[in-house]
Amino acid sequence: MNNPYVPFHSTILDIIKHTDIEYTFRMSYSKDDVKPGQFFEVSIPKYGEAPISVSGIGEGFIDLTIRKVGKVTNEIFENYKGDSLLLRGPYGNGFDVNLYKGKELVIVAGGTGLSPVRGVVEYFHNHPEECKSMTLICGFKSIEDILFKDDIEAWKQTMNVILTVDSAPEGSGYQTGLVTKYIPELNMEDMKTATAIVVGPPAMMRFSTMGLSDVGFLDENIWISHERKMCCGIGKCGHCRINDVYVCLDGPVFNYVEGKDLID
Repeated sequence: MNNPYVPFHSTILDIIKHTDIEYTFRMSYSKDDVKPGQFFEVSIPKYGEAPISVSGIGEGFIDLTIRKVGKVTNEIFENYKGDSLLLRGPYGNGFDVNLYKGKELVIVAGGTGLSPVRGVVEYFHNHPEECKSMTLICGFKSIEDILFKDDIEAWKQTMNVILTVDSAPEGSGYQTGLVTKYIPELNMEDMKTATAIVVGPPAMMRFSTMGLSDVGFLDENIWISHERKMCCGIGKCGHCRINDVYVCLDGPVFNYVEGKDLID
């Protein structure tokens, strides 16, 4: 019998710095069983493990964008290109891009919430003919906190990108305000058939989904991710449980019809 807790070695192929505390670790991975929105457990012997969302999928690699905020992630940042980390996964259900093909799609992401949806954005950036239209609204606390700056510039060529920060110096050229400020400005052909994905801090997701509902989006056409509840990945520790739902197993991606009632 295989032990589901046993990790495998993965080599660090590259490290991309975004901010002082947020780097993307490009890890070797040869299987084709990963979807945007899923996650891996990254472990360091004697330090523990941390669930990290997949922020990119490519030929022979996956991207894991990690924030340096605790004992495990601090130690991860002590590793360099060519070193290896221990991984297990992928876990969770992820985002199914087939649900958004041929439709108008809006993605609303707050802060590091852009990481788990980056794969969806990349897919439709590379296949713009497969969706009717694509709008990305992404918000960060400040200019210094913006992730994937080069990607965002590239995405502007194939989709409507609204990048906003909470505040910025006058004359900086950046739009300011919360992501919810820009939801009423959405110009969809048909709000009743348009689709949306919302990922970010709980308060941001709550008010963003309310904003989408206010402009006519149907609950069944909205998807959210409860990625902050991810824990052991296999539903054994119980930390991801909300009512009778195990986020690691049943999510972290939920249709809003179900996800709106998952209050912890």
